Amino acid sequence: MPFIEKLKARLLAWGRQAFTRGTQLIKRIDLVKIYAFCMLHKKKIIIGLVLLYGLNYSYNYFFPNTGKKMPPQMVTTTLVEKKDIPVILEATGNIVAKNIVDIRPQTTSVVSKIHIKEGQAVKAGDLLFTLDDRASKANFDKARALADDAARQYQRSLELIDKKFISQAAADTSKANMESARASAKAAEVALSFDHIRSPINGRAGVINVFVGSLVQAGTNVSTTSSATSTTTTGAMATITQLDPINVQFTISEKEIPLILGQRAEGDELTVSVEVNGTDKAVEGKVYVVDNQVDPAIGAVRVKAELSNQTGLMIPGQFVRIKLKAKTLKEAAVIPTQAVVTNTKGDFLYVVDESNKVSLNPIKVVYQYQGQSVITGVAEGAKIVVEGKQNLRPNGQIRETKSAEKAKSQ
Repeated sequence: MPFIEKLKARLLAWGRQAFTRGTQLIKRIDLVKIYAFCMLHKKKIIIGLVLLYGLNYSYNYFFPNTGKKMPPQMVTTTLVEKKDIPVILEATGNIVAKNIVDIRPQTTSVVSKIHIKEGQAVKAGDLLFTLDDRASKANFDKARALADDAARQYQRSLELIDKKFISQAAADTSKANMESARASAKAAEVALSFDHIRSPINGRAGVINVFVGSLVQAGTNVSTTSSATSTTTTGAMATITQLDPINVQFTISEKEIPLILGQRAEGDELTVSVEVNGTDKAVEGKVYVVDNQVDPAIGAVRVKAELSNQTGLMIPGQFVRIKLKAKTLKEAAVIPTQAVVTNTKGDFLYVVDESNKVSLNPIKVVYQYQGQSVITGVAEGAKIVVEGKQNLRPNGQIRETKSAEKAKSQ
């Protein structure tokens, strides 16, 4: 075709002209002069290049090219859910006895019989020790005889006063003597009861510190002395410890006091879950006392809870781990904790819009526990980025990973 032939001829002519002009321009370049110029002004050239680089970097930093398309980032997302979340406070503490009683003598005497064994379970009123009661029995018999005699004398005085043989004053004196004798008999009976020591509570007996024939004395200090002729114990003969129910004692930081006191003010019971070393199942219990003052040395308040100990696996002094359910956050916005982005300006979330672009939304973390966070600042049902956020930027494009899409479809 003549038109195509003419076009080819013209293009070839333009090519030959461009080649000829380029060759002539290269011949005119004096490389020696250019090199000499560069060496003469090399400092200025270097400074100029550095300034150009700095200006270009600053421009790109302050005026980024938002229209520049980046490949979508592979991420994993989830939806913000609303549900009830219990506020759990974790602490460590010790098992303590609900009741513990040191069995001590109230009189000086010799142990004549021991009715229990070490470690034996006892009930309130069970006989534990019998002391030598011969002197106490004699005093009681004497006081009771005097009381009976005084009662008979008073009855005679009533008969005589009816016959006008004695005055009313004599009868009143006889009555006073009778009441005094009866009081002495009751005191002697109480003194006799001191020789029969009984358990005041239900519990388990500990180590017995006396033997049959030991001399015991009333006192508050526990001490046992032995000599060639006798063994004397002053203080606790044994200790009875109530083990069921049993208590746990722990401390809560003062910043968490409003959580537990607020719950109690609303009338709700505070529950605890106690994990004991060597057991597979946690023991549930209820808080029954929160101390009325904060220990300024540690900035914490003491708390006690009561536990069931029917198995007897818990004994005073054991170290335990405690989880205290302080309150329940109703209809709280819950997200995985790993979705939270924290920087110097606070906490944020990458929220995904309908076009799969992300924006950085500020949030407030209210509570965190076991990989979940309760937040405010993002609406329910919003899609947020959980994994892959380290390479994200605001307005960046994202795409779900295949594993995430598969998990959601299931």
